[in-house]
Amino acid sequence: MRSFPDAGDSFRLFCLLLALVVSGCGYWINPNATVPTGPGTPSQRGSVTISPTYVALAPGQEFRFTASSPTGEKIDWLVNGVVSGKPETGKIDAAGNYVAPSIVSQGINISVTAALSSSPAQDYATAVVALVPPAQVSCPDITGSPLVAAYSINLPASGKVSIEFGKTTDYGRSTWQVPSGPAGGSVKVLVAGMVAKTLYHMRARVTLDNGATYTDSDHTCTTGTPPPTTPVQTTAANGAIPQPGIELWNTAIPSNVLQAFATDLDGNVIWTYLYHGSLADLIQGIQLLPNGDMLMLISYLSSTTVTNTTGLVNEIREIDLAGNTIRSLTMDDLNQKLAASNLRDADGNVYNFRGFHHSVLALPNGHWAMLTDYRKNFTDLPGYPGITPVLGDAIVDVDQNGNPDWVWNTFDHLDINRHFMSFPDWTHSNGLLYSTDDHNLLLSIRHQNWIIKINFQDGQGSGDVMWRLGEGGDFKLIGGTDPTDWFYAQHGLNYFSPNTTGVYRLGIMDNGNDRLFPSGQVICKPLAPTASSCYSTIPVLELNETNMTATLVTHYTPPPAFFTFFGGNVEQLPNGNIHANFGSTINGGIVQELNSQATRVLWQGTTPSGDQFHTYRWPSLYPGVQW
Repeated sequence: MRSFPDAGDSFRLFCLLLALVVSGCGYWINPNATVPTGPGTPSQRGSVTISPTYVALAPGQEFRFTASSPTGEKIDWLVNGVVSGKPETGKIDAAGNYVAPSIVSQGINISVTAALSSSPAQDYATAVVALVPPAQVSCPDITGSPLVAAYSINLPASGKVSIEFGKTTDYGRSTWQVPSGPAGGSVKVLVAGMVAKTLYHMRARVTLDNGATYTDSDHTCTTGTPPPTTPVQTTAANGAIPQPGIELWNTAIPSNVLQAFATDLDGNVIWTYLYHGSLADLIQGIQLLPNGDMLMLISYLSSTTVTNTTGLVNEIREIDLAGNTIRSLTMDDLNQKLAASNLRDADGNVYNFRGFHHSVLALPNGHWAMLTDYRKNFTDLPGYPGITPVLGDAIVDVDQNGNPDWVWNTFDHLDINRHFMSFPDWTHSNGLLYSTDDHNLLLSIRHQNWIIKINFQDGQGSGDVMWRLGEGGDFKLIGGTDPTDWFYAQHGLNYFSPNTTGVYRLGIMDNGNDRLFPSGQVICKPLAPTASSCYSTIPVLELNETNMTATLVTHYTPPPAFFTFFGGNVEQLPNGNIHANFGSTINGGIVQELNSQATRVLWQGTTPSGDQFHTYRWPSLYPGVQW
């Protein structure tokens, strides 16, 4: 007789031996196991092998396991220790055909074991079956966003879930992968990128960390009707292949339509965001974050005098695709935290700001850096007798909890007597860039016609101005006419090279409101493109921070009707093309995709009835996913 080390468990051994003869005890126990044999962990002992070791199944789904032994002896099959299994855990026949239970209320793991009939305690192999319950799909009336569905599925083990969706069961588009918790559990994926009033098919693709994959059954959802946006018209040049993706629109005027929406490249609206605030509030810039959320600034323009603050948002807001606020910082909260901090300006004054404006950055360390307005009174400035309230700017860095840890302001670092337009709206900064190479900041100061570099060092820097780029600054212009070909009243700068310090490139929307010519300065009025001196351009400058040179690499100048008095931005696309938004022309917003040399228009989108503060070409509505 075979001896068993666990002699004290005589009852289980008796049942085991009896089960081998008549299968009457209903379960099988391995008393000699030295490795975990729980439902979530495969195990193997002796010569028997099983394949596969991990599989994920739906309720009622069938799957055939294979098992072998070098001796060719008979193999018995068990489910959760029960010979042939039970209806609630699934049944398996003598050939290894497993049928999952018909009802699964939550994700669970089941063990399937192949054991050598002659020595089951010594020779066996166990696989894991992950049972995935039916998914739940909430259509737009539940998520609150008419073009977004919420797809929820429960996993029995850790893994990732993506949703493929489309107008047919060919699907065609996919979300990104959303991870579960360390033990699995419920995973919700927001499905966005669908047009209005249309039936869509969608299904989950699951990849468990143990290697098992699962494809859910098809679900359907009919999208709703979003509030109105500014209508979009698009055209593409013959034979042109634009950078694929979507267009994200940030409407500034009119303010009574949706200010944030996305379209496909044919102009069809596929995502919208509606917030409730005052007509004075504007969304000013939108970023897609690595976690799939979006970051935006909602406030009135810094130069606007607002006497009625009822209903004003005045907030930095992180939202998910369904429009739910995930994290936010209001101006009241920031001012309270600043008052309790030791942060002061150069005169020892406690910081107190009126509003956010124009730009917020999500930094790699999880902090937010944002622009706020900062006002100071001056007495008897040259040309301005008496007391003059001057509007400047401040940059505030806050941690993940909204606590400020670094503040910089224009009054402490720039000459109050240098001003070119709209004084006492003195600086009117409108753009921030973070340098991942040296951890400093670039600040675009519209009313100074400058871009400056600030010693930031992730909130540990001195705040010193390291250089000033533009007319009258620290760089020598090469390849263009000084002063005409510098930028003026600029917006929407972006890096045009992988590196962000040393020798690198910047693209800029040069609005040109107050361009300086050899004959003098010309101040342009809104919607006044007829004067040959009022035009907007897109310079791409290669900066050399050692030689202090700024070389004009490309310099696209569109027709005079593209003069944009405010707004606009530029970016370099992954294919090397230039994406340019002329935000506020006499014909509304005009967006172009140019080839890399800026010699040909490949794609154009226009909003004749609306001006666009910024527009962006994103690969999709999800990080790392190209549509």
